[in-house]
Amino acid sequence: MSAVSVLVVDDSATMRSLISAVLRRDPEINVVGTAADPLEARTKIKELNPDVITLDVEMPNMNGLEFLEKIMRLRPMPVVMVSTLTQAGTDVTLAALEVGAVDAVAKPAPGVPAAEAFGDLAEKVKIAARSRVRPLEDRAVRGHEGVYHADPNHVLAIGSSQHMPASFTKSFAARLNKVSAATVSEAEDGAPLKPGHVYIAPGGEAHLAVSGGRCRLIAADPVNGHRPSVDVLFGSVAQLGRPMTGVILTGMGKDGAKGLLAMRQAGARTLGQDEASCVVYGMPRAAFELGAVERQLPLSRMAPAILESCAARSAAPQSVA
Repeated sequence: MSAVSVLVVDDSATMRSLISAVLRRDPEINVVGTAADPLEARTKIKELNPDVITLDVEMPNMNGLEFLEKIMRLRPMPVVMVSTLTQAGTDVTLAALEVGAVDAVAKPAPGVPAAEAFGDLAEKVKIAARSRVRPLEDRAVRGHEGVYHADPNHVLAIGSSQHMPASFTKSFAARLNKVSAATVSEAEDGAPLKPGHVYIAPGGEAHLAVSGGRCRLIAADPVNGHRPSVDVLFGSVAQLGRPMTGVILTGMGKDGAKGLLAMRQAGARTLGQDEASCVVYGMPRAAFELGAVERQLPLSRMAPAILESCAARSAAPQSVA
């Protein structure tokens, strides 16, 4: 495989230099150019045809989100956002992921070495290069009419490989809480599982599991290279002895496959995203090939399928993701 070509877009000359230096340490990556703003980036995209763009959030002339929207409408390509850890930077980054950015990394805080802050940037860029990016118009998910009554004891566990920095997950949960009928929050150790509540695994130092009707944050080594790990979550849900549904979505690698199989063997309904609608068909493929997936579906049909699997007698399910 030829080296992944990357265009680095950032208004700070220092940051362009740091990002380029970190990426050039990887022999499988070739930084083909840099740009100080979206106008310069637009010209260099045409000239250099990079495989991946790293894109700053806050820039002159046009901010990163506006530029990303233009890219996804006119020339869809893999983009990794590079954000400050400010609230504004985090909010815009989350919006960028909704628009179509493949992933995001945080800029280093003062005093943090760039190599440490950007430690996983090269890997994220290489994963982005292998991703399947679609035009912005194709991303709309149609609503689904119908009335469903779910068993209040039913637990819905969802796994995806969008592993976010610790500073992002709280904002991510807050953003989902604003647009969802459910109550969405970042999981806290000991928080009781309640009907109609969604619990997001915090990024960083712990795995999310469930036990005794409560969320548990477990400080332990990474599993399958990840912390939090989907396998840890699914494995804990499989032991609950309650009605349950497991869902595995787009992502690189195989995290979640064994846990989803344990859930299916324990009587859960299990769903996997299909290859055509995945950005990266890695985790769902591994789970399907292991026999953990009962049904494969496009993302546009996932929500009604989940509702049907949870349908029973009473209120909304408790969800952990």
